[in-house]
Amino acid sequence: MSVKTKTPRRGPVIIEADLPDVEAPEQAPPVPEILMPEGRAMQRVTALAARKSGWLARLFWGGVSGLIGMMISVALWDFIVGLLARNLLLGQIALGFMALIAVILFILLLRELAAFSRLARVDSIRQQVQDATKNAGKPAAEKVIKRLNGLYGGRAEMRWARDVLADQQGEVIDGPDLLAIAERQFMEPLDSAAAGEIQIAARSVAAATALIPMAAIDVLVALGANIRMVRRIAEVYGGRAGMLGSWRLLRAVATHLLATGVVAVGDDMLGSVLGGGALSKISRKFGEGVINGALTTRVGLAAMEVCRPMPFSALKRPSVSGVLKKALVGLFS
Repeated sequence: MSVKTKTPRRGPVIIEADLPDVEAPEQAPPVPEILMPEGRAMQRVTALAARKSGWLARLFWGGVSGLIGMMISVALWDFIVGLLARNLLLGQIALGFMALIAVILFILLLRELAAFSRLARVDSIRQQVQDATKNAGKPAAEKVIKRLNGLYGGRAEMRWARDVLADQQGEVIDGPDLLAIAERQFMEPLDSAAAGEIQIAARSVAAATALIPMAAIDVLVALGANIRMVRRIAEVYGGRAGMLGSWRLLRAVATHLLATGVVAVGDDMLGSVLGGGALSKISRKFGEGVINGALTTRVGLAAMEVCRPMPFSALKRPSVSGVLKKALVGLFS
């Protein structure tokens, strides 16, 4: 007969190890902040265009320009006189080139003066439209239409609008209604053309900001694109601004934007314009491109209001998001 022995039950075994005490971190390490795009290139362009120089700076640069002009003139005169003394034929040829340059400069000066005159004409028509709207009389509206016909009389694409307005002019009694019809017929195709120019400028500025690594070149590209855009918008509405006139328009637009504060980038712009927030997380340069394109669009829309001979009344103002989406479709895909 066998006797069964009970095996003693063993409890848990605790093994002590000489390990250093590890203190739990009090707080998690900070997450690096993502720098959101600000559109610095367009903000610098706007500040540069809106900056006004004092009388002392204008006097200084005027003196420097006059001195440089005198130096160039005296050097050219001495060169031609010396060339005439050495060789009569070559001297006469050089004198002819100098006369040709003088004629070209004179023609450019006349074109600039004509451009300022057309811009003043558009401004006077806009003021006349505002007065006719307040007056609410048909004779004042008919005078506005007569001036609009004179402004766009030489443009073949506006012939259909003139004919339609001439047919409906006798049937309308109220002046504001006649001005509304005139705005729809004249301004609607011109607004579409101006929006196309804004899309081209916004696309070029956005692409340059996203692809060019140097900030100084971004500013130069944005400045050139905005001056060209303002000039083309003025030409669309009949202004035909020259180089000096384009700079004056850009300065007026930039001053208006800075005064109203719409150059500042809002927190909701990145999310509302083509997924700019997602682009900024992938690449800050892409986000900068979107913001600079949006600011260029704002400059263009403000230029439309400045160059338009009729204020927006019957037609709706284009939106920044609508114009920008058409401009940047497929650019960052």
